[in-house]
Amino acid sequence: MSHTKATASVSMSVWRHRLADAGPLIALVVLVLVFALVSPIFLSQGNLSILLTQLSIPIVVATGMTFVILLGSIDLSVSGVMATSSLVFVLLAQNDRNDISLGFGALLIATLVGGAFGILNGLLNVRLGIPSFMATLGTGAIGIGVATVLFGGRAPRLIDEGFRTLGTGSWGPVPLLFLVSILVVAAAWGVQRYTKVGRYGYVIGGDEPIAKLSGIAVGPYKVAAFVLAGLASGLAGSLSAMQLGVGSPQIGGDALFAAITAVVLGGTLLVGGRGGVLRSLVGVGILVVLANGLILVGFDSSVQIAVQGAVIIVAVAATGWRLRRRIRVIK
Repeated sequence: MSHTKATASVSMSVWRHRLADAGPLIALVVLVLVFALVSPIFLSQGNLSILLTQLSIPIVVATGMTFVILLGSIDLSVSGVMATSSLVFVLLAQNDRNDISLGFGALLIATLVGGAFGILNGLLNVRLGIPSFMATLGTGAIGIGVATVLFGGRAPRLIDEGFRTLGTGSWGPVPLLFLVSILVVAAAWGVQRYTKVGRYGYVIGGDEPIAKLSGIAVGPYKVAAFVLAGLASGLAGSLSAMQLGVGSPQIGGDALFAAITAVVLGGTLLVGGRGGVLRSLVGVGILVVLANGLILVGFDSSVQIAVQGAVIIVAVAATGWRLRRRIRVIK
């Protein structure tokens, strides 16, 4: 009898965990159904195309951020990295300020600039022992400064037709930017699933001292996670410039809050060790669908911000509730 009760208890526990894991996806489906019922415009082809466009760049940023948050760390340099990368990209592509036109090379270099910021973030955190919060806050400010210098008082315009098409064009009803973002998610999922950088991220985030005792060289893998985040932010800055047609220090201004919110909404724990890029994809979906639906229903921007803030508080509380006895500090 006791064996039967134990088996039933284990089974119930497994189902509770599965239900909790599926919570963000269920929430996304519910939001879509609610807004579809409330607003007949929500599922129209035009609004769906808008939704996919709004999803694109936040997906790229949140994907990179996921690798850092899985460590129990944070990357606050996103806005600065995106701003710098956007200007580097435009100034190296065909533009109205100089005669440089490197084509795809401009995109590659701008993305690598983001990776360089990631290396700096990782080394400051690993080698100098500066908490990721402070290290990335500082490098983000450096990025804004560099972007302001490159800006030079006038926004350089992107006149490369190929990149402008990528930023604003579509394949049928699907924006090209969204297709790029899905490719980024697919590549990141592969890194997370099949490489040591991805697998060890869970171990390090779950319990870093245990990871060290197990013989894992924690430092290089932490730096690698910051590099991936930097590359994603660099690419996102370039994609934003393609979409807007200019490079600017203001590009990426709202990206940080959206990225962290999306990662947490998707079920990745801020203390690390649990989550993933596919979860972050769902989190971005929740955030964008919620904002889009509130606009269609008629709520103004201040209400949207308040609702998003409330949602992230609830999400953090919900995802961390089962671990409340283990978690004593926020890293």
